[in-house]
Amino acid sequence: MVGVGIDVAAITRFGRALERHPGLADRLFTPEERVLPSGEPRGTASLAARFAAKEALAKALGAPGGLRWRDAEIRTDTGGRPFLRVRGTVAATAARHGITSWHLSLTHDADLASAVVVASA
Repeated sequence: MVGVGIDVAAITRFGRALERHPGLADRLFTPEERVLPSGEPRGTASLAARFAAKEALAKALGAPGGLRWRDAEIRTDTGGRPFLRVRGTVAATAARHGITSWHLSLTHDADLASAVVVASA
């Protein structure tokens, strides 16, 4: 294990931020992240969990500056399990730390969304 990160996001607060700043979702998430595998728009709780995952990933990397939000993408496999796809600034930082694999867990309940990211060599 190279690093671990955890983060929690308040779903209602995150939803209000998305409403106040119409371009925020575009800055934080790729088009694929914003929709379910069925093509339907992802709900606020699910987006908040993905935001928490990006924050947790930054913590697993040691919270360096200069990471681009959309360089870390939270996708879902055919079985419904979330996984990380990294590129650009995130991939370069991970390579410097010798990270070769990621482990991700997302959850949301009531008004909290949370994520844990483990970075492994």
